[in-house]
Amino acid sequence: MSDSSENFSFKSLPRSHIAAAFILLGFAALMVWDQLFWWANNEDYSFGFLVPFFVGYVLYSRWPVVRSYLFRGAAPEEEPAPASSPQSVTRTLEWVAVVGFLGSLMLFGIGMLIRMATGPQNPASLAVAMSFAGLLLSSVFIFSKETVDGKRMSLGARFSLTLLFVFPALIWLLSAPMVAVLDNKIRVFLMNKVTVVVFGVFDFMGYELERRGNVLILPEGSVGVEEACSGIRSLTGCLFAGSFFGAVFLKQFWKKALMVALAMGLAVLMNLIRSMFLTIWSYHYGPNAIDAEWSLPVIGDIGTVHDVTGLLIMVATCFGLMCFLPIFNYKLPEFDDDFEEGVQPHAGGAPKDD
Repeated sequence: MSDSSENFSFKSLPRSHIAAAFILLGFAALMVWDQLFWWANNEDYSFGFLVPFFVGYVLYSRWPVVRSYLFRGAAPEEEPAPASSPQSVTRTLEWVAVVGFLGSLMLFGIGMLIRMATGPQNPASLAVAMSFAGLLLSSVFIFSKETVDGKRMSLGARFSLTLLFVFPALIWLLSAPMVAVLDNKIRVFLMNKVTVVVFGVFDFMGYELERRGNVLILPEGSVGVEEACSGIRSLTGCLFAGSFFGAVFLKQFWKKALMVALAMGLAVLMNLIRSMFLTIWSYHYGPNAIDAEWSLPVIGDIGTVHDVTGLLIMVATCFGLMCFLPIFNYKLPEFDDDFEEGVQPHAGGAPKDD
């Protein structure tokens, strides 16, 4: 069947829906204003400049499906399901959504007050990002109670519509800075693991080196595994890339979750490879060599060895994630039963004449 809502546009929505959309857009603008400080001043979150554009693209690409839910109460090419859920269950969930909306609104106000009073702070930015996610998801569920023509939307359709906004709601948590205590713990954990693995690999290969905490003592000097080598920058950036690829190119939820987990694993693995490369480079050319400019024959200086390898692992990880997309979307061929009733196959592969 054709989508009967294809002739309806955003302007065809009720005024309440349009007003809610613009109010949420205002909340998003305030959140972007808050996070701009971190994107511009913290290299670990510089990918945040891409987040608004990627969110806009996801919303634009999903608008036909969202429109179908709002006008028909079902996804395109699907028949609207009757609203058969018990009223008590529906009302309970609606009250939960209302409470979540009010709580998120209060948290957003607190975060912005702290931000305006004391300047940029990790807890304030994280509170604003978390509250925006709650505002967006709860608003979608609340305003999808009925279709545009006043028919009750089934509970399953309301949940499906809300799930379409999970990426635009939660991705801001990655572009917002983590609480300092949590951020430090993750960095220290990653630095320790990187040092242990690199030392173990080189010790197994017979290299002469010694480990003292997060410092590797080499014949030509020492190399310290610092915060920049912890992999937190590549981890956050690759988590963003994996979330975007999952939201745009994958349909099943388990595939989306697996893509995010794969992005995390690849980021850690590629950072280990980078750390081992830098250790080898320092072993042969001295510890200061990793801070020297890396030159190419035609281009010239392209940056320090340390920074160039960091960029390369980001590109390699994103490319690796894209290579996995055809695997995730691969469908096994369907084998149809071509045997006609009353005809038995024989060894020759053709039907046997009676």
